[in-house]
Amino acid sequence: MLIIEGAQLLKGILEGNVLSIISRGETYGYEILLVLEKYGFNDIYEGTLYPILTRMENKGIVSCRKAKSPLGPKRKYYSITKLGEEYYEDFKKAFKEITSNTNAILNAEEL
Repeated sequence: MLIIEGAQLLKGILEGNVLSIISRGETYGYEILLVLEKYGFNDIYEGTLYPILTRMENKGIVSCRKAKSPLGPKRKYYSITKLGEEYYEDFKKAFKEITSNTNAILNAEEL
């Protein structure tokens, strides 16, 4: 019996969730992790998040600046770029379509 793990499903949408958090204002990695945890994403750790942030920065959808932290060493602060705003809008449209189609199939009495 094949069991689908949540991690496989999450992989494809985590970037969109992270971008959503960043789109609400400049933030840093640990703060993003706290927001994800607040919304039930309890199995996301730095080792998962930081490669996503680096990939997003390389794509040009977020920008990063280093600044002194009030509590210690420098932090990387992330902001959404213009390209990122367009990417985020495309993500939301695609996600809504996919979830709508999936819900229709999952809830169909007949196919």
